[in-house]
Amino acid sequence: MICPKCGAESDKSIKFCVHCGSPQLHSAETQAPEPETVERKPAGNHGLIGYSERINDPAFASYRRQTTAWSFIFAGILAVIVIVGFYIYGENSSEMDNPQALYIGLGIGGMFLSIALLSTISRMRVKGWDGVVIDKKKEKKTRRNKDSNGQYYEERYTLYTVVFKTDRGKIINKSVDDDDTVFNYFEIGDQVRQHKGLGTLEKYDKTGDSIIFCNACSTLNDINDDKCYRCSCPLLK
Repeated sequence: MICPKCGAESDKSIKFCVHCGSPQLHSAETQAPEPETVERKPAGNHGLIGYSERINDPAFASYRRQTTAWSFIFAGILAVIVIVGFYIYGENSSEMDNPQALYIGLGIGGMFLSIALLSTISRMRVKGWDGVVIDKKKEKKTRRNKDSNGQYYEERYTLYTVVFKTDRGKIINKSVDDDDTVFNYFEIGDQVRQHKGLGTLEKYDKTGDSIIFCNACSTLNDINDDKCYRCSCPLLK
């Protein structure tokens, strides 16, 4: 070790120079390295900024299959009830006989199954896109409704609309009556992504949010939750 005051050489183990008595400084070899400050980033896509890769979780594909299955099961139950009901009506009523009543029941039952099929095709054809919120609208409106007595009356409601512009320049409006939850969730300038086959929107930057929507069933969840409490699909964060 070289003494910084007099320049004399001495052993590394001593603390004072043997020639001038000055304190010896430890060399860089013996000094402990200063601890580095490490910025910890969220592992994987579990942060609140960016589009989450959790959308590829098998739970979403399973949810779509279950939704399709339940649509046809529900439509099938309604179809059977209608067909059986019209058949019984045809057998016991003097106003309509079978097979005419049965044919009507088959027609209505087929309509229920057709609706389930069209709904499934519609969900499958939902396209994905990236876009940005360009406007928000809050409008007071009125509409005419009919009561149980057949009388018309005016109903007042508030229409909340969020306007999106996709990456291909298409303008899309998402509107809800008398519910400002989605309206307040998005701000002008937010980047969003609509997921293919689901039609639900994911916000790119979720750092300032206290809530998060499930991208499977659209149920509202707390931002700290990991899975949707309703359908158990992972929340995209």
